[in-house]
Amino acid sequence: MLIVAGSLYVDPDQRDAYLADCVEVVRQARSTPGCVDFAIGADLVEPGRINVYERWESEGQLLDFRGSGPSAEQAVAIRGAEVHRYLISGVEAP
Repeated sequence: MLIVAGSLYVDPDQRDAYLADCVEVVRQARSTPGCVDFAIGADLVEPGRINVYERWESEGQLLDFRGSGPSAEQAVAIRGAEVHRYLISGVEAP
């Protein structure tokens, strides 16, 4: 299991437009084989922050979906990012 999680930073006045552009990406990811969960959403405290959470069965499936990465418009809008991959060896109920 692989988790990708963290934050993207965009201009606060562009965040809603950025998220609107991500709706189809989320739909596509969730229907991709190997995607367990995929979410991109506005942070409740920081106006320019976008929280990212992805859970995949394998790195290969993540890379197959990811392809070339964000569109050119999305890449230009990102002012900063703190996103990491976490390899998970086991999953347990809380």
